[in-house]
Amino acid sequence: MARPGCPDKCGNVSIPYPFGTGNGCFQEPFSVACNESRAYLASTGVQVLDINLTIGEIRVLNPHIAWQCNYTNGTNSSGLDGLSLDPFHKVSHTKNMLTSIGCATLALVVGVTKGKHQFEYPVANSCFSFCTDASNVDDSTECSGMGCYQSSFPGNISSFNTTSAAVEGISNSTIQSFSPCSYSFVAEEEWFKFDRSYVLSTNFASKHANGVPLVLDWVVGNGSCLEASKMGSQYACQAKNSKCIDVSNGPGYRCNCSQGYEGNPYLQGGCQDINECEPPNQSLYPCKGNCRNTDGNYTCSCPSGFRSDDPKSIPCVRADPNNALKMVLGISVSIIFLMVCIFALHAEYQKRKLAKEKQIFFDQNGGQILYHQIMSKQVDTLRIFTQEDLKKATNDFDESRELGRGGHGTVYKGILKDNRVVAVKRSKIMNVNETDEFVQEIIILSQTNHRNVVRLLGCCLEVEVPILVYEFIPNGTLFEFIQVTTEAHLPHWIPVSGSLKNLPMHWHICICP
Repeated sequence: MARPGCPDKCGNVSIPYPFGTGNGCFQEPFSVACNESRAYLASTGVQVLDINLTIGEIRVLNPHIAWQCNYTNGTNSSGLDGLSLDPFHKVSHTKNMLTSIGCATLALVVGVTKGKHQFEYPVANSCFSFCTDASNVDDSTECSGMGCYQSSFPGNISSFNTTSAAVEGISNSTIQSFSPCSYSFVAEEEWFKFDRSYVLSTNFASKHANGVPLVLDWVVGNGSCLEASKMGSQYACQAKNSKCIDVSNGPGYRCNCSQGYEGNPYLQGGCQDINECEPPNQSLYPCKGNCRNTDGNYTCSCPSGFRSDDPKSIPCVRADPNNALKMVLGISVSIIFLMVCIFALHAEYQKRKLAKEKQIFFDQNGGQILYHQIMSKQVDTLRIFTQEDLKKATNDFDESRELGRGGHGTVYKGILKDNRVVAVKRSKIMNVNETDEFVQEIIILSQTNHRNVVRLLGCCLEVEVPILVYEFIPNGTLFEFIQVTTEAHLPHWIPVSGSLKNLPMHWHICICP
């Protein structure tokens, strides 16, 4: 895409902007001279074969081939030549090679590059080709060293000179008799294919008088993208959907259209959307289903009733009509399973938390002391109940089982597994500082056996406030019995200890006259 109003071709060569022919059609130093349908870089005079905006390359003909001929009659001739480019063009170090043709031939290339602070210094590279007679010359198209050899070319080079010379001490009349001339040049690696006739030839340079293909890297500016983006109108990436690229072969930057767009990033409006769904783009952007172009991209989907895991690469197949139902059922089962797992984990966590809490209360209420005394047979009249035992006995402390309620607790009627009826006292408060004393008192109380004393059968210590279990008095409280039968006589209540003094009447331990 040339600048509007400017020629976009010279012969068979397309001339896209920033290159151009004629005033106002190019950006310095990308002027192209068009002479007899041949394009030439105005800054160097080399013939242009192709210009590529996307990868920032330009193919030219390099007419500079160094040669040296040493004939057996003693006559010699040689040619030393080089190429000089402007600062916006560099010899590609990835696409070109230094090539040496001949027997006992040393090829040398010397270039100039720039380091930090734009300091110039020379760089050099060389390669050596060898053969002792014509039968040693390689018959393949590869440069393997026998009559031809290649080596890489240094990077960040804008100018270079090549030299070809016979190596003294190795070159002799025998070699000169069948291969008097040697050649060295820098050329495009993919272009050059070796032929053994080149070693025997004396006119290789004249045969390629127009030059050998050479690939140049070019930049639109010598600064970095960061520096160039601050240049305002001088910034070369003018298209809306374009991006800046820092080059690797020397300092500088160039521009490309963003992904999904194509065209010329150096012109305003130059980057246009690629229609990936129309030829010839379909081969580059595959779709096995229905293709739909979008701005800077495209989508690919299967028709109704068909499916594919990736319609861009996998053909669509007829979908299972029950697939959606199966998917829903699968998801539902997965969710239910996940919820069950979460519930089970939560229940297990709560169970462990409750067990830990019960153990803390058990230890806090002197359970370990009482347990060891029971296990050592020091106490055999007292039973330690679990909270679950007493919940079952009292129907989870149901109100219908209440026998009495006071300021310090509630009494329930309970029925144990062996159908024995008991009275269960659920107190409200407990002094943790009197734990040892409390344990000793319930031991004493459990061992007391008197017809006028309510007997303590056991206790539950795995709750915050201990629960006591007494034998059940079926005819109401002792207080009620005395009031009914003997109103004239007052009983003498004798509490067992201060820590149990707040027990309701039903559990007071007394000796009546």
